[in-house]
Amino acid sequence: MADQVELFYAPQTRATGVRVLLEELGAPYKLNVLNFKLGENRRADYLAVNPAGKVPALRHGDAVITEQVAIYLYLADLFPEKGLTPSLEDPRRGPYLRWFVHMASCFEPALVDRALKREEPPQSMSPYGSFDTVMENMRAQLAKGPYVLGEDMTAVDVLWGMGLRWGMAFGIVPELDEFKAYTARFMDRPAVVKVLQEDQNMAKEQEDAAIHAGVA
Repeated sequence: MADQVELFYAPQTRATGVRVLLEELGAPYKLNVLNFKLGENRRADYLAVNPAGKVPALRHGDAVITEQVAIYLYLADLFPEKGLTPSLEDPRRGPYLRWFVHMASCFEPALVDRALKREEPPQSMSPYGSFDTVMENMRAQLAKGPYVLGEDMTAVDVLWGMGLRWGMAFGIVPELDEFKAYTARFMDRPAVVKVLQEDQNMAKEQEDAAIHAGVA
């Protein structure tokens, strides 16, 4: 069993998915909770961990890992016995990496452009092609289901389950049948239910603390 990891965390952020993964892995972890409303992510001690002042960030021994995709990959590989990461010899390993990178390099940039109502960049310069292409690529992959890589859930499903849920909740991602079925199945998982409920309670506590401090 790997040593305990420390997750720098704020509720209702990208760190939420990392905590879901930790629960799915049954991994020993410590939460270091930051209240963004109080600016705790801009304190010097946290900026020494992640100069961008963002979460998630992970500390494991002397290693500090930032960027959510890197953290997902690191954690799933740290606990290979849990079966959430294909081995190097597994033919699914390449597609597994592909869909992780697709989230960071295509899906999220496409969502940001759409949310900000920015014109899509020319195809020759775009990191993602077009918004519609990104959505169709993911729809077609999930149509093979029930998970991103087929019959078995892997760590990449936590990333996509959280990402698609968030995108549809804010009306950015189209509510395609494949997306709705996939996220409904994901949301029923005990780890997801547990973390999202605790996140909601934590967010309320942080809001109350900010009000009390006169900064909300």
